[in-house]
Amino acid sequence: MSAVGAGHLETGEWGERTAARFLKKKGYRILGSRVAVGRRDEIDLVARDGRCLVFVEVKTRGSERYGRPSAAVDRAKRRTLSRAAVRYLQAVRARPVNFRFDVVEIVGVPNGPEPLARHIENAFPLDARYSLPW
Repeated sequence: MSAVGAGHLETGEWGERTAARFLKKKGYRILGSRVAVGRRDEIDLVARDGRCLVFVEVKTRGSERYGRPSAAVDRAKRRTLSRAAVRYLQAVRARPVNFRFDVVEIVGVPNGPEPLARHIENAFPLDARYSLPW
């Protein structure tokens, strides 16, 4: 892996840790991070907000020069996250009362000034091509 690729992964992992701390301060319980579902899908964070199960996509950028980080959660990414969430729900024994998809934007860099964190609750619905396992 190139030095640029390694730096990108480091920044992404830092962003996920920063997002987890941010959500904990808001009262969320983090159930898992970088949750592998199947061979190719991963959920950045799985959390609980009261009785609601939350699948969190974290988008980290050094700046907003090229737009908001959440703009990268396009239709293809939403489809992938929906597939991963359904697989996760199939694997857990207890059915959640409610679930949703959130996006957390982190704007900043590791070892830099305090990053900006934005939380977009219920950012998108489950993709129509997927259905719940119950």
